[in-house]
Amino acid sequence: MNIQHESLFDTAKVEKLYTEKDGVEVKYVCTTDLKTSDRPMDIFYRATPHPQFGNYYFGILRHNDQTMITNADVIESLEFGMIEVDGKYHYSQSHHDYKVVGDRMIDGGRQYIKSSGGAVAMRVKNGKFYVNNIEDIIDVYGETND
Repeated sequence: MNIQHESLFDTAKVEKLYTEKDGVEVKYVCTTDLKTSDRPMDIFYRATPHPQFGNYYFGILRHNDQTMITNADVIESLEFGMIEVDGKYHYSQSHHDYKVVGDRMIDGGRQYIKSSGGAVAMRVKNGKFYVNNIEDIIDVYGETND
């Protein structure tokens, strides 16, 4: 799936830093709000829980001119509305991130899904995006007769 992201940090550097520091592969997942509206953060995943804190996901954000890190395991309970334009999927990162791509729009972050032309609902599981429900694909793209 070709999902387009707009990260806050250099994700390759963060992946390298924490992979080396923790001794397990760390990979970027997305940039989004979690619980607080309009405070997006870069979300990263590791396949084994952090030995001290027990979380699989962590978020890195800027707040009051400081870089902060937080537990982001809640990411697997959130829904992402995605619009597809030219084979690429786009999502609204935060509550008031109104994004226009071509003649389509997506808005609402994790608070709600508002789009033009329909959206596909996705969720994150084990560091990857998955379509939430096959009916979402059929609703947007129409049923096919193979």
